[in-house]
Amino acid sequence: MNTTVASRRPRIALIHALAQSVQPINEAMVRDWPAATRMNLLDDSLSADLAASGRGLDAAMQERFQCLAHYALDCGSDAILFTCSAFGPCIEEVAQLHPTVPVLKPNEAMIKDAAALGRRVGLVATFTPTLESMPPEFPRVVPLDCRLAEGALAALNDGNGELHDQLIVAAAVSLAARGCEVIALAQFSMARAKSLVERRTGLPVLTTVDSAVAELKRRVDGVALRP
Repeated sequence: MNTTVASRRPRIALIHALAQSVQPINEAMVRDWPAATRMNLLDDSLSADLAASGRGLDAAMQERFQCLAHYALDCGSDAILFTCSAFGPCIEEVAQLHPTVPVLKPNEAMIKDAAALGRRVGLVATFTPTLESMPPEFPRVVPLDCRLAEGALAALNDGNGELHDQLIVAAAVSLAARGCEVIALAQFSMARAKSLVERRTGLPVLTTVDSAVAELKRRVDGVALRP
C-alpha cells in the first residue's frame, strides 16, 4: 500500500552533470523544502563528454540518463530533478519512460515562470550547449535574447567565484541595455549571482534553482509515494 506525502518524507533524487550544481540546489532544498530527503548523484563526465564528443545528445547519452534514473528509482526516490540544462531531450525520454514519477528538467519551471511574466527575457548561460538546447524550449510568444557569460564557468572551476559572478553581471547588464525586462540565469551554478545581478540591473531575476524547487514540491505534494 502506498504512503502519502503527509505520513513520510518524500525522497528526491538530484542528478547532476556539473559539480558546481550540487551546492546551490541543496541549499535551496534545505531552505524551501526541508521536509524532503535528498539523494545526490553526480556524473561530471556527462558535461565533459557532451562538449568533447561532437555527437550531441545521441542514443548513448540517452542510455546514460536512463541508467541514472533507474538507479535513483531503485534506491526509493519518489521524484527526480536533473540539474544540468543542456540535456533536455534525454530528460524528456526519462519522463516518458516513468510517467507516474515526477521527473523535472532543470529549466522547465523557470521557463514557465518567465513566460507567465509576459515580458522580454534576457537568458544568461555559462555552458555553451545550454544556449543551443534551452532557447527552443521557451514558448515562441516569449521575446528572448541570449548571452553567454564567456569564461564564467572556467572561473568557477578555478575557484574564482567573484570573477564568475562579475562575468554573469556583465552579460546581464548588456541584455538589460538591449531592452530585456527580466533576467533568467540558466545554470544552477549561477544562482549565487542572483542578488548581484538584481542590484546591477534593477530587473527581476529568475533562477532555475528557485523555480525548480517550487515546481517539484508542487508536483510531489499530495501524490501517493512509493512504499
